[in-house]
Amino acid sequence: MPPYLAGRAEEQSLFLRFFRTLRRGVPVPSEILVYGPSGCGKTTLLSWAEERARREGLDFRHLDSDDLRTPSDLISGLHLETWLPDFTPDGVSTDEAGQHPGGLPPLAEALEARAQDAPWVVAVDEAEFLDPRVGRWLLNAAPIAGREAPFLLILAGGPSLHARLSAMGASCWSRAESVRLGRLAANATAEAVRRPLAEEGIEIGEEALARIVRESHGYPYFVQLWGQAIWNRVRESPAGERRVTVAVVESATADFEAEKRCHFGEIVSGLATDGVLPAAREVAIAFRGGARLSYADFREAVFRGVSDAGGPSRAEAADALEHLGFVWQTEGVPTWEPGIPSLMDYLLEHAPAPDGDAATR
Repeated sequence: MPPYLAGRAEEQSLFLRFFRTLRRGVPVPSEILVYGPSGCGKTTLLSWAEERARREGLDFRHLDSDDLRTPSDLISGLHLETWLPDFTPDGVSTDEAGQHPGGLPPLAEALEARAQDAPWVVAVDEAEFLDPRVGRWLLNAAPIAGREAPFLLILAGGPSLHARLSAMGASCWSRAESVRLGRLAANATAEAVRRPLAEEGIEIGEEALARIVRESHGYPYFVQLWGQAIWNRVRESPAGERRVTVAVVESATADFEAEKRCHFGEIVSGLATDGVLPAAREVAIAFRGGARLSYADFREAVFRGVSDAGGPSRAEAADALEHLGFVWQTEGVPTWEPGIPSLMDYLLEHAPAPDGDAATR
């Protein structure tokens, strides 16, 4: 957890409102979906929510989709072994029951019974990667249980979360409360840096702060990296020196840049593994002309980078770039912006370009 969760007051207020409703034993109006590019604070927000839910006296289960590969995994992860009625023959596992005509046991009834005993919250991170069978079972049972009992399901995932849930046949996503996490505004970025320092009696100069705000692009993960780099420098400074100057920021730049390069390297490796690196390069080239791309310009750039000799199709490449958070659709507008603006320059500088591609022109 960062020392201070800046720029998320509206989201925190939503969670607290739902938690306090549950605490009274009253069902909440809907589920909550938290979505956004990697590094924008989804898991951090879930961790904050877990701490606050427990403070409100609620039980909280924080699960990851990687641990929910089978129906039995889900039952175990939810600790529902004693709550799920035994509707399967003796000696037949939950997973095997899902293959029989009768199907899986009634999960909604088990969730409701458990919640009537004590209000609780279940959060699933990386929810777009849920096994489809497990996803359908959980996501269709949760709204039924939530209408009758103090139970809340929170799903967190990447920009494609809504589409992935729809493909699973989930009925709850369309009416769920959506929490969209992107980059921080400049004032929130500044507060995320200034406030933790101030709590330690450390002042930061306006010029030094402005540089951090500018170079982090409001990307929460980079704000955290800057904060750690600055803190390391302050700890190493002579006793009594309690002010962060431009010189201190400059001395911390190498540490920040090293971590940033490592992060970008992992992203580029993922793009290559998914076969969409050429398409990503073309999109990065297109962003040279401005901070946003229209739907048509984004698709055209992706199509230029897709080979006819195999690999993902044009539609698959475009979906993959959105799913990976390489691009991020502007809220309420059919335009795209970079998930991390500085990643575009890194990609063009470090990712190998095939002979004669657009980057060499």
